[in-house]
Amino acid sequence: MLPFFAPKAVEKYREHTEELCRTLIRGFIEDGRADFAGEYARQIPPRIIAAILGIDPDMSDEFTTWVQGALELGLQDDEIREHYAEIIRNFFVGEIKDRMENPGDDLISFLLGAEIDGQPVPMHVIRGNVGLMLIAGIDTTWSSIGSALWHLATHADDRRRLVDEPELIPTAVEEFLRAYSPVTMARVAKHDTTLGNREVNQGDRILLTFPAANRDPEVFENPEEIIIDRQRNRHVAFGSGIHRCIGSNLARMEMQVAITEMLQQIPEFEIEDAAAVTWAGGQVRGPRYLPVTFSSRGSVS
Repeated sequence: MLPFFAPKAVEKYREHTEELCRTLIRGFIEDGRADFAGEYARQIPPRIIAAILGIDPDMSDEFTTWVQGALELGLQDDEIREHYAEIIRNFFVGEIKDRMENPGDDLISFLLGAEIDGQPVPMHVIRGNVGLMLIAGIDTTWSSIGSALWHLATHADDRRRLVDEPELIPTAVEEFLRAYSPVTMARVAKHDTTLGNREVNQGDRILLTFPAANRDPEVFENPEEIIIDRQRNRHVAFGSGIHRCIGSNLARMEMQVAITEMLQQIPEFEIEDAAAVTWAGGQVRGPRYLPVTFSSRGSVS
């Protein structure tokens, strides 16, 4: 699957992402206020993932609901989590059957024609991986975009600097990923060990927070300070090693475009009511309601 998410491969979705962001901004720019989480950040990843998977982008609200059900609502409720997981599984069973009859240039069609050690990719592996693309590609990037916009709405100097120096946005994106890491992955211990001063038994589920690692004072200078031109930034927001996030290049591109398009059209914005901002908790963290007021440069081209 790596070729689908290489830096050059994801670039073919940049223009589509730019137009999507402009369309979303057109929808609220005349109002002078918007929920930047729900009306903007939330809307971008599901439509881009849909394009990669060759599925209907108009189902984006349903996709988001399914993912929230699996990751947030089902966090402490097995029945809710399994309910939404089953919806996702059944949906992709239907999509896979459709590609068998009507192959295209999407990821599902690619996997149906791919081989591992000379053998076709097992059907349950295809289903599991495309389902994971939906789950992993929506909530995490939505949260990253939302957190970056929250920062820019509450740090005017940083926002105005990026307006004046848009070439700095890719570097700023890396700092937003470090400072507001959207996800933490769990692991199961393969054997008994000691972690710090804690005993870990084989089979224990361990949650080591990426956000904590990204604020380690032994690795980062002034780790609690958000420095949008930070040059040395070996963060682990996407994990590390063999389990590193396969969609990291796609997420970076979406964040860069979302921030660039927003600052071009709405360079001045601020939080309307700080007490009203809500954040998701659990393994994925990001703003879910982000009421913002703003002035714009005019209509979106």
